[in-house]
Amino acid sequence: MQTKFLLDESQMPKYWYNLQADFPEPLPAVLHPGTQQPVGPSDLEPLFPMELIQQEVTTEREIEIPQPVRDVYQLWRPAPLYRAHRLEKALGTPAKIFYKYEGVSPAGSHKPNTAIPQAFYNQQAGIRTLTTETGAGQWGTSLSFAGSLFDIDVTVFQVRVSYDQKPYRRAVMETYGAKCVPSPSELTEFGRKVLADNPDHTGSLGIAISEAVELAVQDPNTKYALGSVLNHVLLHQSVIGLEAMQQMEMADCWPDVIVGCTGGGSNFAGIAFPFMGHALRGGEKSRIVAVEPSACPTLTRGKYAYDYGDTAHMTPLTKMHTLGSGFTPPGFHAGGLRYHGMAPMVSHAKELGLFDAVSYTQKECFEAGVLFARNEGIVPAPEANHAVKGAIEEALRCKREGKDEVILFNLCGHGHFDMAAYTAYFAGELSDHEYDDQELAMALSGLPSVSA
Repeated sequence: MQTKFLLDESQMPKYWYNLQADFPEPLPAVLHPGTQQPVGPSDLEPLFPMELIQQEVTTEREIEIPQPVRDVYQLWRPAPLYRAHRLEKALGTPAKIFYKYEGVSPAGSHKPNTAIPQAFYNQQAGIRTLTTETGAGQWGTSLSFAGSLFDIDVTVFQVRVSYDQKPYRRAVMETYGAKCVPSPSELTEFGRKVLADNPDHTGSLGIAISEAVELAVQDPNTKYALGSVLNHVLLHQSVIGLEAMQQMEMADCWPDVIVGCTGGGSNFAGIAFPFMGHALRGGEKSRIVAVEPSACPTLTRGKYAYDYGDTAHMTPLTKMHTLGSGFTPPGFHAGGLRYHGMAPMVSHAKELGLFDAVSYTQKECFEAGVLFARNEGIVPAPEANHAVKGAIEEALRCKREGKDEVILFNLCGHGHFDMAAYTAYFAGELSDHEYDDQELAMALSGLPSVSA
C-alpha cells in the first residue's frame, strides 16, 4: 500500500491558478474607505507594488510563476501527499484519507508560498522594507525568511497573546533577521491609543494590521505584506491544490470530500480553489468543507457585508463574512485563525454555495491532533488541527454510512513551536474559550453603512 505520492521538481506548477476566472458571478467591488467608490491601482500603491496590485484585480485564469520564485520554491516544493493508512485503521473507517503536507517548508507551514513571491515583487520594485502582522507566527516567520533571501528588512507586529505564548516563533523571525514587535505597541499612533484604553490588551490581527499599515504608508520605501485574505495571496497558494490534483491522479483517486481550516482563507483556498475551478469548468465535483474555530466563527456566525480589514479603519472596504472589525476574538491557541474577517474570494464562494462551513471547539481539535500524531507521526499546528478534526468527522460519517469515500485535507503546518499549547492540553489546562455575544453584537452593529 503506497503511503507517499511525490512529484518531481519538474512537475511543480509553472502557473498559479485564479478562481476569479471561473466564478459564475464576479466579485463585489473593493471600495475606498473615504469615498466608498471602487478603488483603483493608485489607491493601493502606498501599500503594494504594482505587480501585486495587478494580480489582485486580474481575472486571468493562469499567472506565470517567475523563475526566481520557482527556484526558491524548489527548496521544499513539490510538497508530499500522504495516504493516512494508520489513521484510517485507528478510526475503523472504510474511507481513504489523504493529506497534503505543507509543514515541509523552511518556515514549517504553507505561508512561504506567498511570502516568497511578495518579497520578490517588492525587491523588483526597489522596496527595501516590509511591514506585516502575524498571529501564531507562521506568516511572520515566512515573510522574515523571504526577506532574508531578497535582502529586504522586515518588521513584524505579532498579536500580543501569541507573542507571549510562542517565544520560539519570535526567535525564528529574529534568526531570519526580522524585527518582531508585540501588538498593540508603542511604535504606532494607533497602538498607543489602544494601550491607553487598555494597557493589558491581548491584541488582535485587526489591530496588528492597523499598526503595520500605519508604518507602511508613512514611508515611500516601505510597503505592506499580508499573509492571507487578499486575492493575490490566495492566487499564490494555489500551488497546493494544483500539486494535489496531480498527486491524486497518481494515487488513482479523486477526492469526494476536501477539508481545510479557515482563518483568513489562504490555506483553505490553496487546497480547495483548484478543485472548485475544475468542477466549475465541468469536471468532477468534490464536496468541500471549511473548518473554523467556534471561538471565532467568521463563516458560520459572521455577516456577509462590507467591512474594514483592520481595526483602525485604514484599509479599503471589502465584502466578506465578518464578525466586525472591532471584534477581538478570545486568546485561544490557534492564533492564525483569530481574524474577524474572511477572504473576499472565500466569502464569495460561500455565498455561491461552493462549499460548506462548520466550527469546532479548541479542545476537540487538540484531541483530533493528538490522535493524528499518535498514528501518523506528525504533530499538527493548532490551526491545522481544525482540518484534522474535520477530516476525522468525515471519516467517521463514512464509517456510519458504510461509504468508502476519498477524503483529502490540507495539513498546513507542523506544531513544533506550539508545544506549550499541547502541554496545557495534557495538563487539563486548555479551555474552550467563548466569545462575548454582546461584544459580537456590538461589533456587527458597527459595520459601515455602504450604499453599494
